[in-house]
Amino acid sequence: MKNYIIDGVANKGPTFLFSHGAGAPMDTGFMNFFAQGLSNKGFRVVRFEFDYMLERRKTNKRRPPDRLPKLLEAYLSVIKKFPETPLIIGGKSMGGRVASLIASEYPQLIKGCICLGYPFHPPRKPEKLRTAHLEDISTKTLICQGERDRFGTKADVNTYILSKNIHLFWAPDGDHDLKPRKSFSLTEEENWTNTVQEIIIWAKNL
Repeated sequence: MKNYIIDGVANKGPTFLFSHGAGAPMDTGFMNFFAQGLSNKGFRVVRFEFDYMLERRKTNKRRPPDRLPKLLEAYLSVIKKFPETPLIIGGKSMGGRVASLIASEYPQLIKGCICLGYPFHPPRKPEKLRTAHLEDISTKTLICQGERDRFGTKADVNTYILSKNIHLFWAPDGDHDLKPRKSFSLTEEENWTNTVQEIIIWAKNL
């Protein structure tokens, strides 16, 4: 496995740096769907893995994520390797959180930020919010969240103070992977397809 998976062509549209969540690599069904869906619409999507996930591939042993400073350093190093314009950064869950922290700290480096399933708080610990930097972030940010995400439901998030630069898109009945229950009227693929379309519309308005 290479350090990067690149879908799409440079200089045809925005470049999107797309990082994985805490427990799964860059080539899951979820990551593949969004990378391919966006690249089919003109994005150049660059996926990469943090050091702990690369080590997991080598040893086939699960490892916890690196500490936040190391994750931030790793993400910044990828930004330096892909200095394209316009550049959008983001990720799934933890990857999106890391990207949003960089977007808050270094708005001059990027055009926008996309978070798929943002971990607003750990499951069953709603008091431990990860929203301080989201209250005044100046970078245009899109957060695509499942309505019943255990890391931040729609009811939870609607009570938070968030920057006016954040746009929230809610996947109906979606969980942390934006997946609805089987009894719901929409399927997983429909929720994901609608989310891809929302990203495209949002990016055009940057």
